[in-house]
Order: sequence, then structure tokens, then C-alpha cells
Amino acid sequence: MTGGDTVELDKVLLVADNDRLTVGTPIVEGAKVMATAQGEGKARKVIVFKYKSKVRYRKKTGHRQFYTRLIIDKIIEPEATQAKPARKVARAKKVARAKKED
Repeated sequence: MTGGDTVELDKVLLVADNDRLTVGTPIVEGAKVMATAQGEGKARKVIVFKYKSKVRYRKKTGHRQFYTRLIIDKIIEPEATQAKPARKVARAKKVARAKKED
């Protein structure tokens, strides 16, 4: 991805705006994030050192992860929809068990 490309991220997990908080289950339906790519790069090197005592085994390797730098331009919140009613906890069985024990 080159610098200046526009990216649309549609799998949003959480949207927060001052006092309002929308948490997805697992994602927030209808929410999107518009971002602009600033280019690609490499992260700092992570050293992987494998060592086994008493057998003279030592192996050292490194790894640098590629990444794409994004600048967030706009967060599009989901439309106002009716919230799903919360599931009722099945407590009736516990009450019935308690009555049987008495």
C-alpha cells in the first residue's frame, strides 16, 4: 500500500464519543473508520535467542515485522437503531431447585 491511499475499516469493535460508548458483540454493526495510508515500514528488531544448557546449543535470529502506518480521518458511527433486549438470566431453575430441597 502506497502513501496517500484511502482505507475503509469496517470491523469496528468499540465506538466512544464523550459520554456515549458503543461496544460491539463482537463488532459494531454499521460503524466504519476512514483512514489514509502514510506508507509502509518495519518495526524494531526482536531478537530470538534459543539456548539449551549442557549441550552447547545456541541459536540467535532476529525478526522485523512489516506494518502500514495509518492516519485516522473520520469515524462513522452506526445509525441509531433499536437496541436488542438483554437476555434474561435463567434463574427459574435455581429457584425450583431450592424449593425441592426444602
